[in-house]
Amino acid sequence: MLPILAASLLIVNAVVIDGTGAPRCPAAVRVRGDRIAEVGALSPAPGETVVDAKGLVLAPGFIDTHSHGDRGLFEHADALAAVSQGISTIVVGQDGGSPWPLADFFARLDREPVAINVAAYAGHGLLRGKVMGEDFRRHARPDEVTRMRELLAQEMKAGALGLSSGLEYDPGIFSARSEVLELARVAATSGGRYISHVRSEDRSFWDAIDEIVAIGREAKLPVQVSHVKLAMHSLWGQADRLLRTLDEARAAGVDITADIYPYLYWQSTLTVLFPERDFANRQTAEFVLREISTPDDLLLGRFAPEPSYTGKTVAEIARQRGTDPPATLMALIKEALAYEASHKDDDDVESVIGTSMSEPDLERLLAWPYANICTDGELDGRHPRGFGTYPRVLGRYVRERKVVSLEEAVRKMTSLAAHNVGLRDRGAIRPGAFADLVLFDPATVIDRATTRDPQALSAGIQRLWVNGAVVYEAGAASGRRPGRALRREVAP
Repeated sequence: MLPILAASLLIVNAVVIDGTGAPRCPAAVRVRGDRIAEVGALSPAPGETVVDAKGLVLAPGFIDTHSHGDRGLFEHADALAAVSQGISTIVVGQDGGSPWPLADFFARLDREPVAINVAAYAGHGLLRGKVMGEDFRRHARPDEVTRMRELLAQEMKAGALGLSSGLEYDPGIFSARSEVLELARVAATSGGRYISHVRSEDRSFWDAIDEIVAIGREAKLPVQVSHVKLAMHSLWGQADRLLRTLDEARAAGVDITADIYPYLYWQSTLTVLFPERDFANRQTAEFVLREISTPDDLLLGRFAPEPSYTGKTVAEIARQRGTDPPATLMALIKEALAYEASHKDDDDVESVIGTSMSEPDLERLLAWPYANICTDGELDGRHPRGFGTYPRVLGRYVRERKVVSLEEAVRKMTSLAAHNVGLRDRGAIRPGAFADLVLFDPATVIDRATTRDPQALSAGIQRLWVNGAVVYEAGAASGRRPGRALRREVAP
């Protein structure tokens, strides 16, 4: 047995859920430095710091595999949105956008640590923008794809987990499947993976799923569907069809997984509602308001041209302006684009929160054994997922609705999440793993954030350790910043 150091920590009287899916059990956990040293029936050593868990659940710190926490990360270094819901690690560089260059981003994290660990993908859209500039509304030429491949290889060398894409967004929406496949092959060569906001979450959904399956099969790398959803009324009820498709792909050798957040509403831009970018097409606007969401269910999260519209729905704005909802939707986009053209330094002109999913579909997808939990949230955002995701799953979908067991939910938040993005030595309570640990009360844990109060803190998260240091307790960030840049590791 290793000697006990005076600086070691012992957490006693805990109900340990280790993240693997194994049944909970009473145990103590000893932490030495930044690692878990022992788990079991342990007694305090002289001079050892002891924390009494008082029968609460001790689990691995949660891993958010799809985060937009890179926005304002250094301005919100305590990462209250994340730590208050038990998140110890975030994975950024999502939807095709990533910090540039990643080597500099990671180096800054080394110099200026934040409260949580941060890993990153390299964004396809970012690379496309670097090579094609404003001339992106077309397929890339072979020489341009070659240059993107070179830039991606650079980012992989810097420690990117792999390639991310946002194929509903500019500039990725204009890419050919072959372009994305060529870049995925670069990620595969470096032992990386591919994560995608697929090309359509509504009208062309099945083609989009076929695309990510094909990329996994042909590039021979793990692929993950970002924030999986059926986001169109006529798709509702087809979760089982989707899961059969994914299971068939897995049976054929494609390592495809997904992440999901527990809300029926997403956040994006108004322009994403028009995949043909035909913003003045009234038929498209009418389709959007009939099939994707309703005027009452499209809530503006931001609208720089008229800030008073923030927090109002398209229906409310239409009544205020005296125009019908389709005309209002088209006008809002026109005004946002004009504002963006005249304010080049403002890259956050508008956002919208849209209700597009059904509860039965959400529950079926959330329960899929290969779907882990994510927030898709920000540290200072308008969607309540940024502050409420993990307690919402634990409170509403485990305790109240019993969609999955507590052990399975924790697995989806920890070891499965780590596996799905390729992180090692995190996501499990075992000797040798990093001491990312969350203590919570399964009887009271619940989200409080809403669309009207999106940054309300959740209840039931008692304490969070990151690399052995407390970053959240008593309802507040501790001020400690032990988080690390997590560069992709190559298996020995």
